[in-house]
Amino acid sequence: MEVLAATVETLRIPQVVDLTAIVIGALTGGLLAAREGFAVSGVLLLAVSGGLGGGLIRDVLLASAPPVALTDPAYLPTVAVTAAVTFYFSGWLSRLTRLLVVLDALTLGFFTVIGAQKAQLAELPSASVVFLGTLTAVGGTLIRDVLLAQRADIVGPGPYNAVAALIGASVLTVLAGPLDLPPLPVAAIVITLVAGLRVLSVWRGWEAPVAVDLPQRARSRLGRRLSRRETPRRERTRRRGRR
Repeated sequence: MEVLAATVETLRIPQVVDLTAIVIGALTGGLLAAREGFAVSGVLLLAVSGGLGGGLIRDVLLASAPPVALTDPAYLPTVAVTAAVTFYFSGWLSRLTRLLVVLDALTLGFFTVIGAQKAQLAELPSASVVFLGTLTAVGGTLIRDVLLAQRADIVGPGPYNAVAALIGASVLTVLAGPLDLPPLPVAAIVITLVAGLRVLSVWRGWEAPVAVDLPQRARSRLGRRLSRRETPRRERTRRRGRR
């Protein structure tokens, strides 16, 4: 029991970091609602989904206790204050596009680590750790897009979002599992990796890969190779005919 308590304490991310991630997630959701011209209830709803959505889904799936968003007295008031800020200062905040991209990327990294480490504490297998880490990172975005009645960003081509979280959660399971590195350095590495992939994908225009038909691609490549081989033969035949 003492070893387990020490592990929990080591893996526990400081509340100020958790709240910062929630504030940034709520900001992105609230700003989107403000741009769409939503009423105050819509701004509040999208702020809640952006800041707490992924954590709520994670805690419901773990089913070990009531969701942290409901038991911690700081979470909901923090989101409410953030929603009020976006409601009254959406125009000014919208000018901070580059800063918000960086903060959003850091939030993606923090939520990935928080979700994956909570799955580790529940002693779930590696595949479940990766799943919950990714779900915690993108769950709020998924709920937001459902509320907006639009195709979820995480399923379409575009800058890395779920892809970055999936890679980060996978790396975390390897570093914290087979390699058995200390939790805090692992968290720092994963947050940097996820945030870096997200920012680079936005900056460089990288898009998540889409489905491909490998047999069709192989046939196309084979056809091009055969065509290149046939071209010289046709040229030689034409030259002989002219002679």
